[in-house]
Amino acid sequence: MCQPNSPALLFFASNATTSTSPPGFHSSSSRALNRGYGRAPSLVTSIHQTNTKLSLPMASRLVLVFLAPLLALLFVSGALQAAAASTNGTASTEFSLDRAGGSVLAALPAVARLLARLLVPGALEVEDGAAAGIWDTSSLLGSSVFSLDRYGARGDGRHDDTRALARAWRAACASRRPAVVLVPRGRRYLLKVITLHGPCRSSVAVAVKGTLVASPNRDDWSEKERRHWIVFRRVDRLTVDGGGAVDGNGETWWKHSCKINPDLPCKGAPTALSFHLCKNLRVEDLKIVNSQQIHVSVEDCTNVQLARLSITAPHSSPNTDGIHITRSKDVKVTNCKIRTGDDCVSIEDGTHNLHVSKVVCGPGHGISIGSLGDHNSWAQVSGITIDTVQLYGTTNGARIKTYQGGSGYAKDITFQNMIMHAVDNPIIIDQNYCDKATPCEEQRSAVEVSNVVFKNIRGTTMTKDAIKLNCSMSVPCHGITLQNIDLRMHSGMGNTVSTCQNAKWRKYGTVRPQPCTAKTYEILELSSI
Repeated sequence: MCQPNSPALLFFASNATTSTSPPGFHSSSSRALNRGYGRAPSLVTSIHQTNTKLSLPMASRLVLVFLAPLLALLFVSGALQAAAASTNGTASTEFSLDRAGGSVLAALPAVARLLARLLVPGALEVEDGAAAGIWDTSSLLGSSVFSLDRYGARGDGRHDDTRALARAWRAACASRRPAVVLVPRGRRYLLKVITLHGPCRSSVAVAVKGTLVASPNRDDWSEKERRHWIVFRRVDRLTVDGGGAVDGNGETWWKHSCKINPDLPCKGAPTALSFHLCKNLRVEDLKIVNSQQIHVSVEDCTNVQLARLSITAPHSSPNTDGIHITRSKDVKVTNCKIRTGDDCVSIEDGTHNLHVSKVVCGPGHGISIGSLGDHNSWAQVSGITIDTVQLYGTTNGARIKTYQGGSGYAKDITFQNMIMHAVDNPIIIDQNYCDKATPCEEQRSAVEVSNVVFKNIRGTTMTKDAIKLNCSMSVPCHGITLQNIDLRMHSGMGNTVSTCQNAKWRKYGTVRPQPCTAKTYEILELSSI
């Protein structure tokens, strides 16, 4: 039987409105289009609608009455053939609407096509309207799909496709139904700086099947724009996924960094993916490579999930943090592999209720909270859990760093179940952080660090100082717990040590190296729990 929304029934449901979808429209039946965008009916749910209005003469209406049953049967016949082909494994997971329609129309006698053209003039011969913006939606699997190719994109990695993405986004954001912006597989879409604004009328997913690649020309960024590449702003229920890649083309930026060439002025560089003021955000199943600077930045967002991301840049690339989180709450990061030239995960001011788990990090600078309190600023960080992390050859392991002169707090923080391989500074709290070539001025105020747990951490270190608690003289860190720690020299030669200053700490279970006793305010030995 025909489904209520099958093409056959919809084709005959109205004598006033008709449409088609232009050839080359790409869509997908993959998980990115299935998950969260509505249930998929057994057939393509509608024929693409335009604003074109057609009034058929009475004779045509009478012809429709007599031919409707016949044409409906022909459509169903074609659909059954397409379903059989899919069952036999001949259907592909990514296809154009021509091919999807072809699985039905190819089974129709030539007379059916002719009648369709005669009965609804122009229905099958509408010009490419994507560039003109007349294509509203193409419904597939319960979601409206907007392919970059239908909005003028070349996808050859050479021509600028920024405007095509902007057009596709505007159409998707205006859709009343859940929408998917599709980046087709096997193609490279060259983009300059772009901001994709909300709020949108429904949920939006960006299904990156192919590759988004940044322009290699630094002049495409103005001084005002140079901190960003692809920005999503004020979007609720946004998903970015698809298994494809985001390539920042960062080499041209790195060689102009003052960290690589000290004779050059220090200037910022773009972040590959920035999310500002978003709610209910999911970023999953992407490869993000060679960002100009930070790879993924989450700022002023709520209810965020980052999962199954592969983030890669050379260990020598400057400031290429993997995931940067600031002024955001209720964030989960899980099952990510991060290899960069800076922090794998950097957690900054305003972050609350963050859970990072099952992350592989290295090379890079480890997992860092901070730096906090720079330029005498107020900072707040709380409710941070770092769980089940492996670090390889990183310059730091579990780190908290704050500047002198700042204020505020970093509290209720747990680093647990961590394995370290040839890591410098495996455990470090530094309330006297200074990133200048000359010593920073000593100041009395500091960000208060309290209730920090380092638990179940083992592995090898490249430096003797496996545990460093360098706390403020005026605002000592307190409530520091060391539990079940075993850190040894990577070479196997010599013993590791710990250094402490102005720290109030306690020990549970076996801790190697033995916690230091000099210049501490509180030492509490407790049995393992």
